Amino acid sequence: MLLQKPAPRGDMTTREGPLWARSPLDGRYADRTAPLAEYVSEAALMRGRVQVEAEYVIALADLEATPLALDADRRETLRDTYRTFDEADAELIKAIETTGARGYAATNHDVKAVEYFLREHTPERVHPWLHFGLTSEDVTNLAYRLLVADAFSEALLGRLRTVRDALVSLAHEHAETPMLGRTHGQPATPTTFGKEMAVFASRLGRTIGDVEAALDGLAGKLGGATGTFGAHQVAYPDVDWPAFARRFVTGLGLEYVGLTTQINPGEDLATLFDALARANRVLIDLDRDVWEYVSRGYLGQAATEGETGSSTMPHKVNPIDFENSEGNLKRANSDLTFLADTLVTSRLQRDLSDSTVKRTIGVALSHALIGYEKTAAGLETVVPRESTMREDLRAHPAVLGEAIQTILRREGMADAYERVKAATRGESVTMADFEALIDDLDLPADVTDELRALDPESYLGLAPTLARDLD
Repeated sequence: MLLQKPAPRGDMTTREGPLWARSPLDGRYADRTAPLAEYVSEAALMRGRVQVEAEYVIALADLEATPLALDADRRETLRDTYRTFDEADAELIKAIETTGARGYAATNHDVKAVEYFLREHTPERVHPWLHFGLTSEDVTNLAYRLLVADAFSEALLGRLRTVRDALVSLAHEHAETPMLGRTHGQPATPTTFGKEMAVFASRLGRTIGDVEAALDGLAGKLGGATGTFGAHQVAYPDVDWPAFARRFVTGLGLEYVGLTTQINPGEDLATLFDALARANRVLIDLDRDVWEYVSRGYLGQAATEGETGSSTMPHKVNPIDFENSEGNLKRANSDLTFLADTLVTSRLQRDLSDSTVKRTIGVALSHALIGYEKTAAGLETVVPRESTMREDLRAHPAVLGEAIQTILRREGMADAYERVKAATRGESVTMADFEALIDDLDLPADVTDELRALDPESYLGLAPTLARDLD
């Protein structure tokens, strides 16, 4: 018997709001991705383009060669076009582009719509200088970099630092909490929970530094349709246009790229996205390790009143924050890798494939932000269970084999490794087995006492110091 489909309720195309969003970024996770809306939305791109166009007109007015004069009030009015940019402004630009508005036919060109928008805010004498000599990519490449820089500075890096701070706190608080190490998934030399959190904090700190360095390297171009300053030069051949472009781009806080085609080559963005992907990989590694520690009972999780862990198993408190983070960061890295690969290529002097791709930058950054939020939330709930960690250490005394054979080597025993290996490898070793091995060796009394004093819970090397020294 075929199941009957439910009857549609009204016109589904009119559904609005987060529950009807086509993407979870604007639906289920809308509140978590909201901090990025100011920097990666279509309206933000419009505002960024308005900023570049307005500042460019002001820069032209500063050239002695041009007859354009702008007094202080007019400059402030121009800057207000992006400083006070709002939803109505964005809707007007979109209308000019798609349907036509204010007497303009539909441009079907997003940057031209910005130019016409600025005409609405400037006197007619300024209109010839709007977008003077520029190609749309001159404006767009600068706008994107300004927006990306703000997205990282205002939304992403702060959350990454919050995660690192949480790891540092765990490292210091549990510097001496002993824990069985595992290499290849098997029992190995003991460590401390704090030292393992310190490793992640250190790794994350280094990758944050890489991201910050890449941000400092964001670079912009301004050179016309094929990077030759052709239109600029024909209009004012006596102006040093490369010097003008350098002043303008660096004045926006970006490095200057002088040799380009129509597009900015994009290696700066690729470097930034690669750096962020490396930071994300550290967190994916952390998410997986914390998941393992929860699974082994090393970490408990504070239960939230009223929260459900399973629809059928009432006892469950699942490590869902770390699982959610892992999934989002893997998706973010897929997108970041795609962006880094794509934005450094263009057919001949220009093709448009990068235009639609750049509009997905916000998707990658949004998934990353969700990942950071989830990891941070998860770290707030974990509770290290020292008793469980110690119990596991006591159950695996074989890990003392490393210490014993090393002391025997120090005492000149050439076959120390082989003798301990024969007694322990693949065996279920007890402390009594080690005591029997030690008794069979002809050792000085002080060395015998030293070996007998070994204990898995105190065989921690410098792990506590390494964790405490992290800053």
